[in-house]
Amino acid sequence: MTVTFKDVKADLLDQIARGVMAPGTLMPNEMDLAEKYGCARATVNRAMRELADEGIVERKRKAGTRVRKAPIRQARFSIPIVREEIEAQRAEYRYALIDRSVMDVPDWLLGRLALEPGQQVVRVVCMHWADGIPYQHEERWINPEVVPSVLKADFAKSGPNEWLLAEVPFSNAEISFSAVEATQDIADHMGCFAGNALFRTERTTWLRETAVTLVRLTYRRGHRMTTKY
Repeated sequence: MTVTFKDVKADLLDQIARGVMAPGTLMPNEMDLAEKYGCARATVNRAMRELADEGIVERKRKAGTRVRKAPIRQARFSIPIVREEIEAQRAEYRYALIDRSVMDVPDWLLGRLALEPGQQVVRVVCMHWADGIPYQHEERWINPEVVPSVLKADFAKSGPNEWLLAEVPFSNAEISFSAVEATQDIADHMGCFAGNALFRTERTTWLRETAVTLVRLTYRRGHRMTTKY
């Protein structure tokens, strides 16, 4: 029977869960584990990398691998397609473009996207509804140096959310959550009063070291986001 990295990982996790390898324990090296499990060192390496990625163990060059005393828990959020998100709730989806423009990157956005003065971004503002009720106000800035095709995209019929996911990959993202007061402009679109509390997520995505987009998604009060870790 061929031993896979999943087998090695499962056995190591079992030993950690049962206290055979207690928090802080220095784990055997990869060569010893490969001999123990009767598999290639690469198989053990992959199992250890996954345990490290999941925050169960800590790997340090020349110091070996130890079971973490306090495992790191990482909450992971998927980036949904808003149309699919609404349709999954068995609601009728509707979209409208409010504004699309090409502009010099605003001063406040320079550092956020690691851009230089004079560079341009494409700004898109749009609305998404669920059963005729305002669901999400989207304001997005896209870097055309990473996605040059955005200069020809008009977003008249569908929003940048779905378009970007199909057009360009991303390697990492930063996301924040906040409560904000509705400006008069957003209140007009969201069907509420200026000053009302709204829920907002702000997300920046990157392709290696280059920013792809920054988006502000504003929802009516009561919107919830759930994740597992």
